[in-house]
Amino acid sequence: MPTSRSVDPAELRAAVTAMSAWLSGKEEKPPRPALAAAVRLSLRALAEDAPGKSVEVRVPPFAAVQCVEGPRHTRGTPPNVVETDPRTWLELATGRLKWTDAVEAGRVTASGTRADLSHWLPIVPA
Repeated sequence: MPTSRSVDPAELRAAVTAMSAWLSGKEEKPPRPALAAAVRLSLRALAEDAPGKSVEVRVPPFAAVQCVEGPRHTRGTPPNVVETDPRTWLELATGRLKWTDAVEAGRVTASGTRADLSHWLPIVPA
């Protein structure tokens, strides 16, 4: 049974679809609440798809989640951290940007042996 934190696939798709024109460069940056919703829902979907607590994925200023099976981290800076900006995250989540390209371009910082999220991306194909 879904928990109260489960992501509704229709809600996720609607939130991310609302970002499409911006991600394609056809519109200005969307309103902050809409951008925040798309980032938060897609991160929660990632955490559902890759349950665990060994990697922390940060997309400031909106959200961070822990995911991926492995040793649980409880104090201080986690050994496996992924951090990026909202636009890059949504490009990854929709498959508009490949993981390796984002890392090579410096648009994503990924540290630790479990910090490769390519297996779980895209979350919501464009």
